[in-house]
Amino acid sequence: GIKDHNIWLRSNYGDPSVPLTTDGIKDYAWSVAGWGDQGWWSPDSFKLAAKKVDSRKVVKMPIVHWLKPTEEVTWDYYPIAGGTVAQIELFIVDVLSKQRVRVGARPWPNEDIYILGWRPDSSELLFVRSDREYKKFELVAANPTTGATRVVLSEERETFVNGWDFSRTSLLTFLQDGKRFIWMSERDGWNHLYLFDINGTLIRRLTEGNFPVVEIISVDEKLGWVYFTAHDDRSRPYDTHLYSVTLEGKGFARLTQAPGRHVIQFAPSKEFFLDTHSSPDRPPIVELRRADGTLLQTLSRANIEGLEELRWKPPEEFEVKAADRKTALYGVLYKPFDFDPDKKYPIIQVVYGEARIAQAVRRGFIPILHDQWAHELAQLGFITFFVDPRGTAHRGKDFQDVFYGNIGSPDKIADYVFTLEQLAAKRPFMDLGRVGIMGHSSGGYNTLRAMMLAPDIYDVGVASAGVSDGSIVPWEYYMGLPQNNKEGYELASNLRLVNNLDGKLLLIVGTNDVLFSRTIKMVDALIRANKHFDLVLLPEKGHSLPTSSAYWREAIRRQFQDHLKP
Repeated sequence: GIKDHNIWLRSNYGDPSVPLTTDGIKDYAWSVAGWGDQGWWSPDSFKLAAKKVDSRKVVKMPIVHWLKPTEEVTWDYYPIAGGTVAQIELFIVDVLSKQRVRVGARPWPNEDIYILGWRPDSSELLFVRSDREYKKFELVAANPTTGATRVVLSEERETFVNGWDFSRTSLLTFLQDGKRFIWMSERDGWNHLYLFDINGTLIRRLTEGNFPVVEIISVDEKLGWVYFTAHDDRSRPYDTHLYSVTLEGKGFARLTQAPGRHVIQFAPSKEFFLDTHSSPDRPPIVELRRADGTLLQTLSRANIEGLEELRWKPPEEFEVKAADRKTALYGVLYKPFDFDPDKKYPIIQVVYGEARIAQAVRRGFIPILHDQWAHELAQLGFITFFVDPRGTAHRGKDFQDVFYGNIGSPDKIADYVFTLEQLAAKRPFMDLGRVGIMGHSSGGYNTLRAMMLAPDIYDVGVASAGVSDGSIVPWEYYMGLPQNNKEGYELASNLRLVNNLDGKLLLIVGTNDVLFSRTIKMVDALIRANKHFDLVLLPEKGHSLPTSSAYWREAIRRQFQDHLKP
């Protein structure tokens, strides 16, 4: 673990901890834990991959702890788009001698590094290095004794490679000989599997088609099969099914059939797997199947008698067109438990729209974060819905890149509005005269944008931890650097649109949120424009914690019930 900015090693047998490094200091510290990194330890447990992160020149944001007896200020890193980012050095530490070796030289400034793991015999460490804009990256192998590196393979994109994919455990999957590996890549616009040798020579492509592979589940080298999940159902493109293909790239087959989301767990023998599957309107079923998909036994079915006693209504999946009138969009609509088709109901649209992350709308029975809010709000007497607009993941690069460099495109909000209009056209119980919208983080940004670009549509909104402009580093992957896309960043700013606001807006943010200043800038802009709004501050709450707060939920309930009057 990390103590006083250094790496400490503790034995499982209870011996005292000992330091492996001693030169770590504040803002130039050692790290053995990072966002999504896997495989720090070598298989033989003698070596440890570690980063030393230099954040001394990164912009920091003051976090004021107002509730202390005397107010205290701490500082959190807040790299701004186009500004200085942390510089990363990669090392391999010998845990017996405590000697360490610096890995390679840095080919690009401001690179990002993701550790993927080790070769099975511990002979090399594998990691990905990416440039700042995620346009090009390399898979690199490092010698743990000398630190010398070699590039195994490299890829480049006209737009961006999804950096979140680097953290996925199945991005690189070694075969047992340690001389071949399966690599996941969007090089043709869809995420697929490729078999390489350790020198980076492509042996063969394993999967192809206009669909994305999601994750490798298991590899049976004895029989020569690769098992993986993907979205191959053209009529339900977000459903997750299990598939198989041989290491020769033949015999592609779908092994699960029920619509929805399938979660797979293979037996160690590779002969059987557990298939837990559900859809938004169907509770989970657990089945035991042979590796070829043959059903052996249904092990359990979820009991929802308690939900039925509460007069639970299953959500309705829907398909609509995007604002271009040709691209299909998919979402889920929720109704109150006491729904009456002869009544008129106010509408709440829950939004997110983050381009890097997989679809936000759930495809299984258990609600995930965003559509859980839609489900909860529906029970208060609203019709709520959630849709994955253009510019989001898991529909191929063309779908994801449609707004590249122009994240503030009015066409994204047009997708939201046209979805709303299509749903209401077939559902007379939806009242287009009472429409609300809400979202958190990127959803907060899109909530603000929708209320300002379509003020005649959205009457009430809740922007939680929203982004007011594009000054944050995560925008760089989709927008490029501000100095190279000045117009795009200016157009994406919500601050320039405040004069358009006409509805009832509630801003919510935690005082410990690194986006706190973004909300304050929006507050200032609204005041300057003489626009009325409400503001809820949650003391000592960070970016994600407000969403678990009972007061956060209560504030949202009040906003919509008071102004949309279900």
